[in-house]
Amino acid sequence: MFGYILTNAETLPKERQERFRAFYCGLCRTLKKRYGPVGSFALSFDMTFLALLLNALYEPGESAGEERCLPHPLRRHAFVDTPVLDYAADMNLALAYHKCQDNWIDDRSVISAAEAKLLDRAYRKVVERHPEKCAAIQGWLEEIHRIEAAGIEEIDPPVNATGRMLGELFVYREGDIWSDALRGVGNGLGRFIYMMDAYDDLREDIRRRRYNPLKRYCEREDYEEMCRSALMMMVADATQEFELLPIVQDADILRNILYSGIWSKYSLLQNRRETKKEEHEHAGSV
Repeated sequence: MFGYILTNAETLPKERQERFRAFYCGLCRTLKKRYGPVGSFALSFDMTFLALLLNALYEPGESAGEERCLPHPLRRHAFVDTPVLDYAADMNLALAYHKCQDNWIDDRSVISAAEAKLLDRAYRKVVERHPEKCAAIQGWLEEIHRIEAAGIEEIDPPVNATGRMLGELFVYREGDIWSDALRGVGNGLGRFIYMMDAYDDLREDIRRRRYNPLKRYCEREDYEEMCRSALMMMVADATQEFELLPIVQDADILRNILYSGIWSKYSLLQNRRETKKEEHEHAGSV
């Protein structure tokens, strides 16, 4: 799960793509600064989006620089440093830790168990700083596991649970004037991410006999339209809340992600299926 909040590089100018990349590098740098080399294991585009969003909304001030790093030792690259990156890094670390734990529970992944062990000490620091956020992630996973154990076939329970969790993580300052709108953006994106992940993994989950709430719907004639309509509704909920925020700085990048980038994986899947369909039809006509 996660990994769907991306830019659409085809429609975003190169210099704006580099601006997003500078936040990505800034998040990586902050993770290492706060948690050491192990912190970079947690790096994700999802929390880069959150950092860019919070920075544009609260405008806490930022600095920029260039440096070399271990993954890119030959070329200096730009990075951004801003106070909201500390929060994004903490949320990134917490999500990565619980993802590793979840992979161990679901698949008995030894690699994920080892990664969770490496992240354990850093995660305990996040719990000290943000106990309520970590509790929200823990509660979400427990709810998802209850839903899976009960074999609940409806899509709404796990989708809504994921939305509530990510909504809480998007709230930077609880109770301020923007907390409700930020919660709404996170809620819509969280629901989209779960639905997109279930849609993406359906065939593999069927093959491996894993839980996926879309199994009960996949034989319907309107399955594809149902999924697309649901995904569009979830994105619409997120963008509606986003447009309530007084964001000017980096609004073009944020809109590129919300209106286009997050559909990248969906478009890729559709193209692959169309290609396979054409190949099958061609083979049948030979």
